[in-house]
Amino acid sequence: MWPVEVIEQGSGVPAVLVHGDVFGAEGTWNQQRPLARGRRLLLVNRRGFGGSPDVDGEDFAVDAVDVAEVLGDGAHLVGHSYGGVVALLAAARRPEAVLSLAVVEPPALGLTRDRADTREFITTVRAIIDRAPSPEEFLPQFVRAVGGDPNRLPSPLPPPLAKAAKLQMRGRWPWEAEIPLDDLAPTPFPKLVISGAHSAMFDAVCDLLQARLPAARVVVPGAGHSVPQTGTPFNEYLAHFWSSAEAPG
Repeated sequence: MWPVEVIEQGSGVPAVLVHGDVFGAEGTWNQQRPLARGRRLLLVNRRGFGGSPDVDGEDFAVDAVDVAEVLGDGAHLVGHSYGGVVALLAAARRPEAVLSLAVVEPPALGLTRDRADTREFITTVRAIIDRAPSPEEFLPQFVRAVGGDPNRLPSPLPPPLAKAAKLQMRGRWPWEAEIPLDDLAPTPFPKLVISGAHSAMFDAVCDLLQARLPAARVVVPGAGHSVPQTGTPFNEYLAHFWSSAEAPG
């Protein structure tokens, strides 16, 4: 079957959803259950999360190969945060299997290295790592750095979140990814970039992707970096985007 755990919901046209760094598939996409009405959601747990194979550290390149396989004969593709970087790479790997591509605040920071706020963010994360923190020390600092709410983290950290923190600390950082914009730009499938109106750094990445892919662009405020947690507004944008992509002609 698939190389990683995939949680299926609903039936109809398939849509592959790829989570980010901290929370696995179910934690990231718990507000997207209504989208399963009329579509088959395939919630991917990247390696190291849920029931997927264990790894020492996350790797966007390995994840992209896995996700490209889950696309099967054709599916919509959605990626949040680190999963957005994975989705961009997977779409370039198998463009013929992508019905549409939506990325939500992907930290494709290699594209904006010339910006002071990008450099500052990378320096901040590296400084956190250099202090050799425990997972309990690292995760709140990282969540705060990306514009999330560390208060959403339970205390003490349950084993899945402690494991996620270790995967980050030992893995490949998303700013190391080379995003193949020149390969993605001529692909025929529709593209959408979503941001949460909380970070000039993420806005800059999203604006660049909008121009270079090129892509439609929407802003869904209210949940910081955790844009899917807005629920209904996010779902309405995504459902409309999917319907437009599926429309004849």
